[in-house]
This record gives sequence, C-alpha cells and structure tokens, in this order.
Amino acid sequence: MDQRLDQSAVTTIRTLAIDTVQAANSGHPGAPMGCAPMAHTIWSRHLRHAPATPSWFNRDRFVLSNGHASALLYSLIHLAGYGLTLDDLKAFRQWGSLTPGHPEFGLTAGVEATTGPLGQGFANGVGMAIAERRLAEEFNRPGHTVIDHRVFAIVSDGDLQEGIASEAASLAGHLKLSKLIYLWDDNLIQLDGPTSTAWSEDVLKRFDAYGWHTARVEDGNDIEAIDRAIDWAIADERPSLIAVRTVIGFGSPNKAGSQKSHGAPLGPDEVKLTKAAYGVDPEATFAVPADVAALYKERSDHGATLVAQHAKQLLAYATAFPAEAAELQRRMTGTLPAGWESALPKYEIGGDAPTRNVSQSSITALGAVLPELIGGSADLSESNLTDIHGGGKFTATESGRNISYGVREHAMAAIANGISYHGGLIPFVATFLTFSDYLRGALRLAALANLGSIFVFTHDSIGLGEDGPTHQPVEHYAALRAIPNVRFFRPGDPNEAAAAWGVAVERRHAPTVLAFTRQKLPVLAGSITGAAAGVRRGAYVLREATGAAKMILISTGSELHLAVAAAEQLEAAGTPTRVVSMPCPELFGETASAHRRLRQPSSRSSASPQSASWRSPRGCSQAACTASFRRHTCTTGIRFAEVSRRLAIAADHAGAALKAAIVARVAEIAPDWSVADLGGDGSDPTDDYPDSARAVAERMIAGQADRGLVICGSGIGVTIAANKFHGIRASIAHDPASARQGVVHDDMNVLALGANLITLETALETLAAFLQSEPSSEERYLRRTAKVADIEEEQS
Repeated sequence: MDQRLDQSAVTTIRTLAIDTVQAANSGHPGAPMGCAPMAHTIWSRHLRHAPATPSWFNRDRFVLSNGHASALLYSLIHLAGYGLTLDDLKAFRQWGSLTPGHPEFGLTAGVEATTGPLGQGFANGVGMAIAERRLAEEFNRPGHTVIDHRVFAIVSDGDLQEGIASEAASLAGHLKLSKLIYLWDDNLIQLDGPTSTAWSEDVLKRFDAYGWHTARVEDGNDIEAIDRAIDWAIADERPSLIAVRTVIGFGSPNKAGSQKSHGAPLGPDEVKLTKAAYGVDPEATFAVPADVAALYKERSDHGATLVAQHAKQLLAYATAFPAEAAELQRRMTGTLPAGWESALPKYEIGGDAPTRNVSQSSITALGAVLPELIGGSADLSESNLTDIHGGGKFTATESGRNISYGVREHAMAAIANGISYHGGLIPFVATFLTFSDYLRGALRLAALANLGSIFVFTHDSIGLGEDGPTHQPVEHYAALRAIPNVRFFRPGDPNEAAAAWGVAVERRHAPTVLAFTRQKLPVLAGSITGAAAGVRRGAYVLREATGAAKMILISTGSELHLAVAAAEQLEAAGTPTRVVSMPCPELFGETASAHRRLRQPSSRSSASPQSASWRSPRGCSQAACTASFRRHTCTTGIRFAEVSRRLAIAADHAGAALKAAIVARVAEIAPDWSVADLGGDGSDPTDDYPDSARAVAERMIAGQADRGLVICGSGIGVTIAANKFHGIRASIAHDPASARQGVVHDDMNVLALGANLITLETALETLAAFLQSEPSSEERYLRRTAKVADIEEEQS
C-alpha cells in the first residue's frame, strides 16, 4: 500500500471534518479527527459498496453508531462519490440540508441508519447481521452465493456504556453473528472529561464473556495494524470488537486529548494551527487533493464492478433456481405477494377470544404466505403468543424466523429496526404494553427513520387488576400515540385484531403498534363486514342507530363491546345511538373518508356517557382518554345545551369592518354560541385572507371551535385558502337559503362572506341560518359527503 497516499487521505478526511464543523460553528470535530485512520482503512480496503448504486442489496453496511461524529461520515460519503457535494458539507447542520447534525437514513445516500441516541446504531448493526444470515440461509444454494455481506461499525465509549449496547452485544455473541465487525474509538475521553471518571471496567474482557472475538490496536494512526486486526476479525466465526486507541482531536496543538474538542468547533485560530501540524495549507478550506480523490474514485469504480459481477451471479442463479430468484427479487423490492391478505383469519358472531390469541392466529396465517415475516418476544412468547409456527428458531447454528430476544426489550426493538434497515424481511417484536417504556427510544427512531417495524404489545387495558399497578398500562396509550408517524391500534374484537395485523404488514414505511388483550372479547356483528376496511381507515361505524342518530359513542379496544351494550340500553330508552369503533384515531385523521358519516348526530341531545369534565353528545371510551380522541370527538357541527357552541371568526383587512359589526351583534342571532375573535382589525394592509383562513381552520382542527366564519372583500379568497386545510369545508353563502343548504346537504363547516357584496343585516341572517342548521343524516347526503371526503383523502 502507498503509505504516503493513505496518510494524505486520512489528513483529507480530518480537515474536511474540521472545516465542516467550523463552517456551521457547531458540531463534534474531535472524534472524526481521531477516527479518520480506522474509517479510511474500512472504506478503502474492506467495505464492499457501490456509491453509484447505493441501494445495491449485497453491499456491506457501515454504521456510524456515534452519530455525533457525523462530519466523519459525511466526509467519507463525499470522497466515495455518493453525490454529497462540498456545498453540502458547507451546509452542515443547516435547515433542509443533506448533512444534519446526526445522520438520517433515507435523507442522505450512504447513511445506513439514523444514529442519534448512543447505542442504537450498535444494536441496529446486530439486526442487519441477523437479516443477512437469515436471507443467506433462505436463498443461497451450492455454487450460488447471492447473499454475502458484512456489517462494519465505529462505536464510541458512550455507545458501549449504554445498556442497549450491552443487551445487543450479549445476544450477538450468543448467536455468533460472525459478519459483525465493530471498531471501538477508545480515546479515553467523553463529554464530561476522562472516561475514568465514570468507567473502570475491562471492556474487552466483558466482550470476551459475551462470546465476541476481541483485539486491540495500540496506535490509532497505524493503518497497517488496523487492517490486520480487521482481517483477523473477518476470519473469526464470532462477532468482533476491535479496540483502537485513538487521540480525540488528534493534531490540535491545544485541544487534542481533551473534551474541549468533543462537542465544539476548534475555532478559526486552532483550525489553522491544526492544519499546519498536519502539514497542509492552513488557509485552505474543504481541500481534496487530486490523488486522494482518485483513490476514492478507484474504490467507487471497484464497487461498480462488484455490482456488475453480482448481477451476473443473479442471472445464473435465476437460470438454476427461477422460483427462488423471483422470490428474492420480490423481497428486495419490498413487494407483498398477491392475495396475501386473504390468509388473515375471520370470526363469526357468537364467538369470543383474547385478541392476543387472534394475533397468534394471524401470525401463523401470515407466516405461511409471507416468508419474510420474522420476529420474537422479550422472553414472553408464551404470553405474547408470537411464535411463527413452523418457522424454526434463530440460534447460533440455525437461521429460523423465531428470535428469542431474552429480557432485552430495548435492544430487541433496535435490532428489529436494523432488520428493517437491511430490507428483505418484515420484523416484529413483542412484550407487555406496560413495558413499552423500556423500548420507547428505538420505537421513536423507527418513526423518524420511516421503518416498518411492527411492535406487538399484549396485556392491554386496566383489566389486569390482579397483576397490580406495575403491570397496568394507563398513560401508555397517550404516550405512544404522541410519537409522530407511529400508528397505535387497539382492536376491539377478533376481526379487528386480524385486520390490524393486515394494516401493520402493509405499512412498510412507518412503525405500527398493535395492542392486544389477555381477556376474551366477543365478536361484534358490525366487525364481520366492516373491520377489514374500517380498521384500515382508523375508524368505522360498527353499529348504526335505529333511525336518525341522536347519540354517537366512540370507542376503542377492549371497551368496544361495552359501548355496544350502552347503545342498546340507550336505544331501549328512546335515544337512537350509533357506535363508532376507532382503533386508530391518528390513522382516522389521515384517512377521513368516513369522517363525515361518523360525525354528526341529528338532534340536540345533551346525554353523554363521558365524564362531567368533558360533555358532548358524543361519548368516548378507552382506558385513558387522550388528546387524539379529544380531537376527533370535539369537531364541528354538534349542538348541545349545557355548553355553548363555539364560533371562530377572522377577517382580512378588507373584511375587518363587517367582522367587527357581526361580533357586536352575534349574541342577538345566536345566544347559545360563544365567539372567538381571531383578529383582523383593518389596521394592517398585509393582514391578508390566507392569514384569517388559517387562523379559523387551525382553531377548528385543534377542536377549539365548532364552526367558522371568514370574511374578505369578495369571500372568494378566504374560501380557497380555508379549503386547503384537511377537514375544512368552506363555502361562500350570501343568503340564508344557501347557508342552510350548505350545512344540511353538504356538511359545510366554515361560512365565507364577501364584505363588499353583502349588507350587515343580510350577513347576520345568513350567519344565523348557518349556525342553526345541522347536517342531514339521510343516506343520500351521507353518501355524497362521503364521496367528497374520499376525494380529499385521495388527494392528500
């Protein structure tokens, strides 16, 4: 090897990282400066990847577990030719850039995992290695090795201190995942100072005990020693941890070896001193010598050759094993086989079952038609009921589909994310719902990275009284639903439970949480025909009222049959009641095609089964009421006696005078309505109609207003702007008949007025008709508004 060229490449990686952090005046330069030799060794001598084809399935994976050292990864990605430019490096940590402070999967080509919290990337790599071994077992045939790649990672002191890494390392050693090769940046420094202030264990002996191959490189700048250590690791049948003694901030005259280079830029003067110490031009920034660029171009070209060779292998494989090749192609593209959903079990009226048992039946059925399904439980498979029957065990000697994770909830979830990152498999994991707190960090990252990991949580509901409060999930519903991009399902009967599994399997680009019960739940009549489509939409009418509904009960999960029983009692007492099952409020908010049908009772009934602190002619039952349910049960168009209806009003500068006059007299025409004046007094000519439309729409979407009134000069502008918001149906009406028609026939919830086209008296009459009208519950109007909602859903 050309030692001079290697040294130039290492220096280039270091200076790119230094300049990247300095340009942002924020970041972590020290770790990239210390890790550059080991990173260069991996990327220039061992990593089999193809920058021109970043999604090549048989590539080696590289994970930077200490994601705060992202400037190191971005420098490598730039040199390797993934399309990350010097301008992208200069935009480090800036809004909208391809170089955020911590690497993000799916944003930047060459980033294999979103590694924010320490330890997550370590565990993700274990999942990638599991996926590689499983797929190799499935598809490789004698003379045709089409799946064969490794997982390289750089890990930090902080990664190895995190409990999640210990959990993952223990399992990886137990499973003898030989394709794992981790290099430890052993620099003796962390953010609070020397690692000795918090750490005195012999880490390598710990990993020896886990069943790992371990080695030490005493000089982190000795590329040949690092290279030999990696070669030894490749030859070993165990996962490997190589401790590389480095100097954080290497080369910095005043900050090397100190935490001062860990989490802050070096500063302009120290940058120049450091570059001078490296023997390069102190004034040059983002410099890449031509020979270093050529070296990495050569490696990129080598990657293209690997892809071409693999393509020939796949062609020969397809000739020898056409069925297996077609299946591999399907798996690589993430396509589900035709008709897979027909395998889901169905249940008839009169039966009952714990939904965890239904989950087991669904897993068994799906496992037969989806060979990519792989999963396991945190030592609770006999309680969670998560075995893939006939799928075999994943052990040190077998590569089956059932993974025994042990009591390692957090690592289990992050490992599942690693399987998702890898591709070709659909991972699920399981534990008790109340223990979801133990894996929340990994679940949140699945949501951020758009991973289709499936989280099965059993023993739902506070019905677990005999287990005591430690095992009763209460606040967990709200906590899980609060994570953006997570869809949390509480199916209310066996058919809904099976349908929820179907939705989870379809959601390949976001995590799904499924909550199942230990206690039996009866099969409810409406689920037989409604659950399959209704659960996919997040909510559906489970039981229709006899006649025009005066009450709507919205329920979810194990309380659903109680809502049905309550509806029957209300019907017997003379109150026609509709029951809506809402297993996933967030999904319902996205796909509100059924929203209009579910919303409106047809009278002014004031009865409510809900608590006194939240009164409406809707009831909502679930173990813990959440903001997501409040949003869907406090929407527009409901009239009741105890609490005033809420009207939100806003106007632009042209409509300000009419708005003020209406606000002054609205009590005359609608004494049971309260008014929220959201602004627009005419003093600001830049107070435009989109501003007033937004103010009203956002107030309504938040459930803080029941109807809206928006005013501009013609009424046209506010109508157009308001209708851009999901769930808002705004229309101009300049006479009472049109306003009444809009509400009754078309479910209009925002009235738009043109101040230049209507008198105050006519405006008041029109507003009164708008506020006094209710949407019709006749079938033809429900059908029409549902079609409109379908259009809205499709376009969104």
